[in-house]
Amino acid sequence: MRKLPPLSALRAFEAAARRASFKHAADELSVTPTAVSHQIRLLEELLGVKLFERQTRKVRLTAAGHLLFPAIRDGLDGMERAVLSVRRARQANVATLTSTVAFMARRLAPRAGQFRAAHPDWTLRLDASDQIVDLDSDADAAIRYGTGNYPGLVVEPLFRDRFAPVCSPSLKLRSAADLKRATLIHFEWGPGARDDERALVWRQWLAPAGIEVPDPEAGLAFTEEIHAVQATVAGQGVGLLSLTLVAEELASGVLVQPFPLALESFRYDLVYSPRAADRPATRLLSEWVKATFPGSDGR
Repeated sequence: MRKLPPLSALRAFEAAARRASFKHAADELSVTPTAVSHQIRLLEELLGVKLFERQTRKVRLTAAGHLLFPAIRDGLDGMERAVLSVRRARQANVATLTSTVAFMARRLAPRAGQFRAAHPDWTLRLDASDQIVDLDSDADAAIRYGTGNYPGLVVEPLFRDRFAPVCSPSLKLRSAADLKRATLIHFEWGPGARDDERALVWRQWLAPAGIEVPDPEAGLAFTEEIHAVQATVAGQGVGLLSLTLVAEELASGVLVQPFPLALESFRYDLVYSPRAADRPATRLLSEWVKATFPGSDGR
């Protein structure tokens, strides 16, 4: 029979040692700093040694703490891997692909049936999120929109996005003079992208096009890109939109691109953890995504 301290005390110790802070450990474990301090004091009493030097804003491991920490850390890591393996075994033949809310709604969801047709023994789970998802535990692969720089992950480039003015043909937009009288549709880029020159806004397209409008920031503004797309499709104005997200509407004639100038923006990449490279789910997703979006324009 193993004679071990309570798991709650070991978890509190490992988190505090790794974060060098009782407060940060408490945030991670969703408890109070007092609770963490209590668990570590209990562990010190059980072991009969002092594990931390308490300082004003942080804590530092003692010699005994340094001796204990690697073993506890590696043990908890091993437990986590085992739990994830059991969960994945229970969810056999489920392939989870995550991407942005806009790309999921506009490009992936309409094609989900194609995956099932090609792989009827598999369930495709689509996770729409504009937050970074853990690709070791929460998804088999992701289609990410950004610079293409994802340290520690396998990156398979798909295509680069382009932006141009698009509108309903009912607006009869044919010239620069028509654009000057039109309602411009805008959307807000996320916090991580808005300061990047590839986060395109109307002013950046109008300058190289040589077109001046009374106020390039006036019109209809949306906090979500997908709502700007919907307003443009509804004929509410002219949107400077991703040609990737409106590819279907352009192909069918629901939207038109009245001006040829299109500006390059961010990239779409398929990414996954190197530890997931040999998973059947990851391999299937890689094959399906690259077959579904083979063109440089994402069509």
